[in-house]
Amino acid sequence: MSETYDFAAIQDRWLPVWDDVNPFKADDEKPGPRGRRYMLDMFPYPSGDLHMGHAEAYAFGDVVARYWVQQGYDVMHPIGWDSFGLPAENAAIRRGEHPADWTYRNIDTQAASFRRYAISFDWSRRLHTSDPEYYRWTQWLFLRFYERGLAYRKASAVNWCPNDQTVLANEQVVGGACERCGTPVTKKTLTQWYFKITDYADRLLDDMAALEGSWPERVLTMQRNWIGRSQGAHVDFEVDGRGEPVTVFTTRPDTLYGATFFVVAADSALADELCAPEQRDAFNKYLDDVRRLTDIDRLSTEREKTGVFLGRHAINPVNGERIPVWAADYVLADYGTGAIMAVPAHDQRDLDFALKFGLPVQVVVETGEPDPASTGVATGGDGVLVNSGPLDGLKKADAIARIVEILEERGTGKGAVNYRLRDWLLSRQRFWGAPIPIVHCDACGEVPVPDDALPVLLPDLRGADLAPKGVSPLAAASDWVSTTCPKCGGNATRDTDTMDTFVDSSWYYLRYCSPHDDTQAFDVEKVKEWLPVDQYVGGVEHAILHLLYSRFFTKVLHDMGLVDFTEPFKALLNQGQVINQGKAMSKSLGNGVDLGEQLQEFGVDAVRLTMVFAGPPEEDIDWADMNPAALGKFLARVWRLAGDVVSAPGVDPSSGDVTLRRATHHTLHEVTQLLDSFRFNVVVARVMELVNTARKAIDSGPGGADPAVREAAEAVAVMLSLFAPYTAEECWSRLGHEPTVAKAGWPTADAALLVEESVTCVVQINGKVRERLEVPPSIDDAGLQELALASSGVVRALEGREVRKVIVRAPKLVNLVV
Repeated sequence: MSETYDFAAIQDRWLPVWDDVNPFKADDEKPGPRGRRYMLDMFPYPSGDLHMGHAEAYAFGDVVARYWVQQGYDVMHPIGWDSFGLPAENAAIRRGEHPADWTYRNIDTQAASFRRYAISFDWSRRLHTSDPEYYRWTQWLFLRFYERGLAYRKASAVNWCPNDQTVLANEQVVGGACERCGTPVTKKTLTQWYFKITDYADRLLDDMAALEGSWPERVLTMQRNWIGRSQGAHVDFEVDGRGEPVTVFTTRPDTLYGATFFVVAADSALADELCAPEQRDAFNKYLDDVRRLTDIDRLSTEREKTGVFLGRHAINPVNGERIPVWAADYVLADYGTGAIMAVPAHDQRDLDFALKFGLPVQVVVETGEPDPASTGVATGGDGVLVNSGPLDGLKKADAIARIVEILEERGTGKGAVNYRLRDWLLSRQRFWGAPIPIVHCDACGEVPVPDDALPVLLPDLRGADLAPKGVSPLAAASDWVSTTCPKCGGNATRDTDTMDTFVDSSWYYLRYCSPHDDTQAFDVEKVKEWLPVDQYVGGVEHAILHLLYSRFFTKVLHDMGLVDFTEPFKALLNQGQVINQGKAMSKSLGNGVDLGEQLQEFGVDAVRLTMVFAGPPEEDIDWADMNPAALGKFLARVWRLAGDVVSAPGVDPSSGDVTLRRATHHTLHEVTQLLDSFRFNVVVARVMELVNTARKAIDSGPGGADPAVREAAEAVAVMLSLFAPYTAEECWSRLGHEPTVAKAGWPTADAALLVEESVTCVVQINGKVRERLEVPPSIDDAGLQELALASSGVVRALEGREVRKVIVRAPKLVNLVV
């Protein structure tokens, strides 16, 4: 054994041993003594080596997995890679290679770093979503959705770069320009594939009740807002020159008497249809401007309102007034019906628009606030209806109910529910993704690829073949596109879109149960044994899309009879960010921290321990404020503690020092409770305190031969194995045990040693501590008061003054007021 703590030597010694022992391989055949647990980290994208954010997130998940293993659970803690995506395609274009080359190099790099970082993965379940063995089943699932009417195509507006002649995802549009070349982005209509997630809107919303308390409240709130269920009414407006009325949805039909103009999304088909001939030139010019904006830009409350009059009028169905019809950018074509009734007195965006273009403002809800037309501030709230005919004097709820009755009686509207949630656009006009398994035939239309012909493999395109040419890379691969129709045998073409990578990550947690099964997407029986996931860990940036899509997939699979649960993740933990000097790390700021360099300088255990000790998991960590060197010194103290134990393994601790034993068992008891509530940083603090207590026992107490010292050192090694596995394994070995400490078993606190023989009671006089008494835990208020008043410290402090009031909280506090 080395005479000094050498983290590099310790890492080199134990890593190959763990590879041989393979302690974290889950057993499908026989559950652990306490059953099964499924711990899952959000799988990484292989963009390069692991970074500081990975180091934090996976350290937290590893604490949970290792703790469950120690408790006797059979734990599945798998690893895979979300390996399709645009960055690989861009890298391949720059490097003149296939995206797979870049992708799998990075996967190998990350896998080696994960192994070095000692995460307790079951490596036998490793998967990559870009493997044909995986995306075959992504395609199979798409076809099942298609059969159920949940996958369909429709024309929709997309972001289009005129220079690169290609479609851009929203994340590729930066400040209204193409991130590749800086050209202003416009909108273009293309036929796209969608998943009908809106069919599941109510279930996605209502089922969140079961997640209360086990998912972060902010995530549930974000999902509720994204789904955006709202009660209101559909109202029909007759429009000049149109045979059919235009229907709008509103959550405030009670304010119909205050509707003074009508707005249509400028890029909608309805706006084009309604535009009067004399306004056509102005409308077309305005439409060109709107197409350069992103949806985020258009919805911004800070942008000056813009619009164009369409030369038409609508009829307000409650009062018969003619109101002008405008096209504007602050209404989106795919929300509701793409048209709204504008009530400027009580909606800020409508008011901004009305004031800009000199349109009337009619107050219909009296709130006691100044007139919005003069203040420029719309009034909201639940005031009393005015200027509203039969609704005058009614409050909001009653007014809404009455106006819906009136609309339904007249046949000009009805009560309705609307959702902010839109169907999931899954088409991507790029190469490095799962091809959509549909063939297009002139005679037969859309034809699914037969299951026995899956996977539809990607062609071998690389380098310049992947560069934008006005169509997707797959569309340019004519030999791949041309095929025969599976139905009639005639000439046909393959669909040239690939799937959004969120599709790959919406079911990967199921595949881990049987990652090498080539007969089915997942083993239904094994999924019943392991799922739903007991603990999911990942960043809050995935709070909406990934988690919502995974929940959607699970509900569809439940309806198909493939899973027996409706929520995929029982519990969710969102870790904070690792920042530096108060800011997110970035190359442009020059404040990046290289994880590899940190591991090289301080060792894996010190970095892991720093991440966990920094604070609660959900809070950000500013690396500039961290001190991994200090944690390295603590680990060296733990290592020396194990080396100073001289009693034999297996010695009966009951004959050891009682004070140290009490400290050990109190620590075990408290740490177990803290781990169950994810207070990992406090756990580390308690382990540090026990190390200090054990060190004092060696240096100035019963000495290293005392059995209680061994008991404490072994408890420290087991607890520390959750955070600093290399040092814990080395200590376990120095204590005379075979590997691995990860399977040693969680020590049970002895209830008899948790009972205190005495407690310290603080005695205060007018709020200042004047005495401390050692008293029995069972002492009552009267007995404690008598002891306090008779104690020498209190007698001296009182100096004969009268005690006016005595407050007793047995057994720990007496407060005297004099």
